[in-house]
Amino acid sequence: MAKKRPQSKAGKPQLKDGEIPVVGAREPCPCGSGRRYKACHGRAAAQAVTELVQRPFQGIAGECDWIALRELVPAATVELTLKGGLPDGVPSVSLATVLPMAWPALRRDDGSVLLALQNDTSSGDLSRDLADTLQRALEAEPGTPVAARRVPADGPRLQDVLDPDAAFEPVVHSGFEFWVPDAENATAEVSASLERANAAAIPTTRLSGVDAAYWCETPEKNHLRWVMPHPEEQLLDALARLHAAGTSSLGEGTRLVGSFRAHGLMVPVWDLPSAMGAEECEKPAAQFAERLVEALASDAPLTGEERRARGGLTNRQVTLS
Repeated sequence: MAKKRPQSKAGKPQLKDGEIPVVGAREPCPCGSGRRYKACHGRAAAQAVTELVQRPFQGIAGECDWIALRELVPAATVELTLKGGLPDGVPSVSLATVLPMAWPALRRDDGSVLLALQNDTSSGDLSRDLADTLQRALEAEPGTPVAARRVPADGPRLQDVLDPDAAFEPVVHSGFEFWVPDAENATAEVSASLERANAAAIPTTRLSGVDAAYWCETPEKNHLRWVMPHPEEQLLDALARLHAAGTSSLGEGTRLVGSFRAHGLMVPVWDLPSAMGAEECEKPAAQFAERLVEALASDAPLTGEERRARGGLTNRQVTLS
């Protein structure tokens, strides 16, 4: 005797794929199948949100600085401009490197919004995660933080919500006092978090003469880390040409030590003497930028020495994200 085919439970609505909302992984799937969400429609949703977007900030003004603030800079803020302007009751929206207690975002008492950049995210598209957090922060009650959540795969991205023509001008801070405009009235929890963050922050300065170059001070030596927008293969060739010619440094006692990848772009790194501050980096960095432009313009085949230099740079390259 043939077995009866299982029937759907009465009263369970059978939704179309386009109408399936995102729910918790262990919750029943809203489609009415009787299975958990993660074993039903959650599979496709999970695959969509975990697929890695190599350059999440591509197409946004200041892509290189977005990457620097995500990976290099301890304390910084940037005022953001939204498409269509600010909603009623929101006087400003600012990007921040981190927020107290690792909040993804915060709606302050005055209605302004702070969006954290360095938090862990639930998907492979950092741009979509941040846009979702930003939209929820704009709608949150004043005086409340915004919690993390799994982001819908078809939600908007930063490219959809930010004004593409607005300037992106980071302000680097020596500490995290921007968290609390009125430090005297901060909670004990926020004050403790502020103290820990300030103790761990590495002194960092953004150079003014070139784009997305950040000097930082460490106990043994200082460093310059420079996020560059050029295609990786072309940039490696150019750096190899300069390295082989002995012109890849930033002056006496400095050395190009390698690079790392972050969010689809390369970040060359120089070791600097401990006596070389950010101000002393300005002129040699500007001069290096001029040499780099010339090297990038060359399409001549690499010489043997340049190929060896390129191999050395490639061997010292790591990927952060």
